[in-house]
Amino acid sequence: MSTTLWIIFFAAILTYLTRVGGHLVLSRFEKVHPRVLAGLNAVPAAVLTTLVAPAILTAGPAEFVAMLVAGFVSLRYGLLPMFLIGAAVLIAMRQVVG
Repeated sequence: MSTTLWIIFFAAILTYLTRVGGHLVLSRFEKVHPRVLAGLNAVPAAVLTTLVAPAILTAGPAEFVAMLVAGFVSLRYGLLPMFLIGAAVLIAMRQVVG
């Protein structure tokens, strides 16, 4: 088996163990503290930020403007309008800016 397949195999096992481990730890508590629950609710936004922030800093002006517009739209509207408007702005800006 190649090295790449071993890396994928062990990454899959570690990912599964971390997910199951978190579930097992939290299932031992009858009631989760509200601060822990708030922290767990903030994890998806933090992960998304770590994925989007480098793209904002390294991408071109079209992507930067599209992310700004999508961010402002997300403050007022839901996920689907944010995605559609952000994609439309990105396509328009790439046509204009390049």
